Amino acid sequence: MMLTSPIEGMRTSVEAILVVQEHNHPHILLLQIGNTFCKLPGGRLKPGENEIEGLKRKLLSKLGANSPSIQPGWQIGECVAIWWRPNFETVMYPYCPPHITKPKECKKLFMVHLSEREYFAVPKNLKLLAVPLFELYDNVQI
Repeated sequence: MMLTSPIEGMRTSVEAILVVQEHNHPHILLLQIGNTFCKLPGGRLKPGENEIEGLKRKLLSKLGANSPSIQPGWQIGECVAIWWRPNFETVMYPYCPPHITKPKECKKLFMVHLSEREYFAVPKNLKLLAVPLFELYDNVQI
């Protein structure tokens, strides 16, 4: 990131919040990488790429089936959060600090509305988890 920042400018990334119902309780779909790290599906945008189209591209590459007969019915909804990385550190903030004129990254989280039935193709190195909201609430590890 430190090498590409002067050339490409601020990095923009997008992530999808996929909500499903299980036993009448909302669950968030997360991708598990290894044994201890989970993240929302998404990733970095190409320079100049539209946020919605970039998120669809990322979702298709991470969760889309490789079959032309199965087309995902993802509907990208509203942007629910914007996080800022002011420096070359791992910490992100839900606001851009006033003394920062050139933040290094902007991450936007979008709601993605799913149809009643959806098919996902998860790569072998990842695991798709449906995590209930009560496990996410007040369970932040820093």
